[in-house]
Amino acid sequence: MKIGLYFGTFNPIHIGHLIIANHMAEHSDLDQIWFVVTPQSPFKVKASLLDNHDRFEMVYRATADYPKLRANDIEFRMPQPNYTINTLTYLQEKYPMHEFALIMGEDNLKSLHKWKNYELILANHHIYVYPRLSEGKVESQFNQHPQIHHVDAPIMELSSTFIRKSIKAGKNIKPMLPEHVWEYVDEMNFYR
Repeated sequence: MKIGLYFGTFNPIHIGHLIIANHMAEHSDLDQIWFVVTPQSPFKVKASLLDNHDRFEMVYRATADYPKLRANDIEFRMPQPNYTINTLTYLQEKYPMHEFALIMGEDNLKSLHKWKNYELILANHHIYVYPRLSEGKVESQFNQHPQIHHVDAPIMELSSTFIRKSIKAGKNIKPMLPEHVWEYVDEMNFYR
């Protein structure tokens, strides 16, 4: 199987994440999309993150009704801070029968040259890029690269940061979250 890895803190996972992942599963050659819930990103402050278990639970609930989408907590058991190259290497060793690709927004492609061992990632894995409205340019070395595939997916400008701030401000954001995620956030009184 060809599996697309969609990395993120998913704090919380929202309908934009699901729309992009489902689009990749249905409109590319990827067989499944695994949401890899990251415990800590080298580029994000950890203080604003919910507990690992709670974020994984939200992703699990969000993907339960989608046969091609899966929640994955593999990075919870890896040394922190973790880097994408380490996760890719581990997954390739653990599941040699699968081919792993990365899914990322165009905004992340613009900073790919700063990633640890990005050359090794590009040498061994395809990258599926969905459009994002963002500042800056993609490095010329990534234009027309045979391992990088731009997917004509819907542009999603919804962010977890916006959702967290809106909940804190007492706004109704229920339509922005998958139903089971909204129920969990509401029940646990998160982000208030």
